[in-house]
Parts: sequence; structure tokens; C-alpha cells
Amino acid sequence: MESAGTVPHMDDELRQAATAVLRGNDRIGWTRPSPRLYPHQWSWDAAFVAIGLGHVDPVRAVTELTTLFRAQWRNGMVPHIVFDPTMVPGAYFPGPDRWASDVSADAPAGIATSGLCQPPVHAIALERVWANALARDDGSADHIRPAVVALWPKLAAWHRYLRTARDPEGSGLVSIWHPWESGLDNSPRWDPAMARIIPGDLTPYRRHDLIHVSDKRERPTDAEYDRYLWLVQVLHSHAYDDAPIAEHHPFRVKDVFFSALLAAADDALAALAPVAGVDIDVIVGLARDADRTRGAIDDRFDPDTGLAHDLDLVTGEALPARTIAGFAPLVAGGLFARLTEMQATLDGPGFCGAEGMRWPLPPSTAVDDPAFDPRSYWRGPVWPVITWVLWWSLLRAGADRAAGRLRDQSLEQLRVAGFAEYVDPGTGEGLGSDAQSWTAAVALDWLADRDGRPVRGWVGSRSSR
Repeated sequence: MESAGTVPHMDDELRQAATAVLRGNDRIGWTRPSPRLYPHQWSWDAAFVAIGLGHVDPVRAVTELTTLFRAQWRNGMVPHIVFDPTMVPGAYFPGPDRWASDVSADAPAGIATSGLCQPPVHAIALERVWANALARDDGSADHIRPAVVALWPKLAAWHRYLRTARDPEGSGLVSIWHPWESGLDNSPRWDPAMARIIPGDLTPYRRHDLIHVSDKRERPTDAEYDRYLWLVQVLHSHAYDDAPIAEHHPFRVKDVFFSALLAAADDALAALAPVAGVDIDVIVGLARDADRTRGAIDDRFDPDTGLAHDLDLVTGEALPARTIAGFAPLVAGGLFARLTEMQATLDGPGFCGAEGMRWPLPPSTAVDDPAFDPRSYWRGPVWPVITWVLWWSLLRAGADRAAGRLRDQSLEQLRVAGFAEYVDPGTGEGLGSDAQSWTAAVALDWLADRDGRPVRGWVGSRSSR
């Protein structure tokens, strides 16, 4: 239902503008994250785009995911970038030549990709698109059912890769080999681990991101970029083979936020299993995997900070930064004993309750963390797409009122900042790239929910540890 103070025509205008962003970034079967800064298909961007497109065209929504999964590696990994072969060489950096992912026997033949992955939100997206198609009552579900059935085993292989190659210890937590895999690239989460990285000889390069963003402060530093590229060279030297990387790579971290999304995605995949005609034993296995991850995330919870923290596998130490990723217990679902603590931290002075905020929305790094910077990429700005993750997680937990506040404030933010990549939490200025596809996509989902057409699908595990 509409919240107090909502003006229907304002929502209609926002909906039309969001749809126009997705149409403007459409590349026939897939969507650019933005018109200039991100000209290829990114993995987790595509998942959020599918969620938004589910409210416009469910068939096009599943096509977004189907196109992405054509680039799935033979070992099940979904690469974090699928390069557009029609782009002029050198128009984006690091491009396919720098990755040279075909050095791996697992890379897809004839498709240029990166050699990394990103958080596995794809099953969450597909389940949400499916639930929306069912709710439309116009035959959409019948039209997309074959695609859902075809995607299910690909998603299962993707999850299986993460639970084996990226967790050889069977801990329940996913290991990442590069900050880019987290999706939260230059987050203070990685500062201690990245400070140890001493780049060797790097092939000279020119950054293209700074061409499209006028204020260099909004992007990672040159020193950070040198380390990023050095890690790529090390990964390439191992032919992107996870076995030696897990033993010798200089950046190895158990990522609680990535792992939480995997647990939630396992729940979504299990919810879709009846559509795909999957055996009950497989569903039970997914539930078991998700609960193991929830338990492992709960073990990473620090009551002093009110957050969960990543584990540096090289040193065996927790990474102490207070960031948005610390809400992993909320995102994972099922840990209802932590819900009160999570909400208190979210509403507290480090995040939504911080002084000087334009809107009570969560900054990517707590304002009282020493590394907080309101304009620097993942070091402080509000990211609407991550606010969506927390909103959706609160809905799963049954905290509808808290979720509604995040939704309404986010929509107000979008009216001021536009469909920016991220937003200065104090001034409300849109930062990074404009006309960002995933920002427009989550806007469409929020608007559908506020219209009284919530698409919640499954609720998630109700177990607690």
C-alpha cells in the first residue's frame, strides 16, 4: 500500500524514468550496468537487472540471466565480466587481453570473460522473477517456465562450484581471491589484507574509469589499482586454477557477505526446485548447505561491534572494519536470534542513525569507522542496491515495518540523486556513474512493493541457531 505522504504521480514518474534507464542500457539480450563506465555485462548487476525487468517484461528478465549463463565456465563458475565482442579493443580496462582467461581449460570457448566471480544473487533474482510472473496472472509464468527449468541446473552447478572449489575446507564460508569478487571493491574490509600485497612488475596500463568520473576521490586510488592488477597477474600465472590458488595466493579471505548471499540463494534455488522437477534429496541438500553457512556466519559475529567480520586466511585473523558487509547474519536469513541485534546496529549511530545523514539509509562503511569517506566508492557512500539487499532481508525476517522505512527513504533518495551508482550520505549528491541499471532495477521493485503488489516469493528458512 502507499505510505503516508506518497504522491502517486511521483511514483509513476520515477517508474517511467527507471524503465527508461533499463531500456537505454539494453544491448539486446543483456544490459550494460551504465552507458559509459561499465560497457559490458557484469554478473551480479545482471541479477539485479533481471529483478527490475521482471516488472516490465518477465521474458526479457530471464533472458538477461540466460545470456549471462552462456558464459558459465566448465567448473561452474560464473565470471564477473562477460565482454561485449562488438566493443572497440581498449575501450575498457582491464579488458579481455589483460585477463586472458582462455589460459584456463575451464573457460568457455569463444567467449571472452574475466577470471573472477561475484556474489551469487542469481537464484534470488530468478525466484523473484518467477514469483512476479505468477502474480501477474497473464500467462507470464507459462512463457518463462522453460527458461527457469533450463537455468536451474546451471545455478546448481554455480553453487556447487562455490561450495567445493571456494570452500575446500567445508567450512560453510566462501573464499575470495580478489577484492573485486566481493563486489565491494575498495571496502576498508580489505585494507589489512591488501596492505601486505607488494606488486611486482606490472605491464603499463591506463585506467579508463577516471575518464568517466571527474572526481578521482570517488574511485579507488592508483595504489589500490596496482595491487588489484598484480593479484590478477598472480591468478593468471596459476591459470585461474583454484587448487593452487587456495594454497598459495597472497589474498585469501573468507567473505561473510558473499557467503550470506549464497545461503539465501540456496533457499531460493530450493524454492524453485519444484518448478524444475528436482528430487527431494537435492532440496534437502540445499537446505543443509544453507544452514551450515548460517552457522559459520553466526560464528563470525562480534557482539562488541554488532556485526559479522571476514576472516583473513593468510593470517588467521578477523578483518575489523565496520562495514555494510557485517550485516551478513541478516542477509543469510534464518538467524532470528540475531535479528534484534542486527536491527539495533542498522538503526544505530554508525549506520542509519548517524548524525548529518540526508536520509536514514546505511552507508557502505560505518561513519564512526576510521576509514569512513563519504565520497569514496565503497568506503562510505550509500549504495541503493545494497540497501535493497537489506530491505529484502528484513522482509524475509518478517520485519515489514523496518523494511518499509528503508524502501520509502530509498525512493526519496532516488528522486533527489537520480539513478546514480552511489550517493554521498550527507549531501545526497549522486556519485560514480549515472543511469546505473541496477539502481533503476531496484527502484522498480520497491515501487511494485509500495503499490501493494509485493513479490516476496518464499520467506526463507525459519530455523535459528
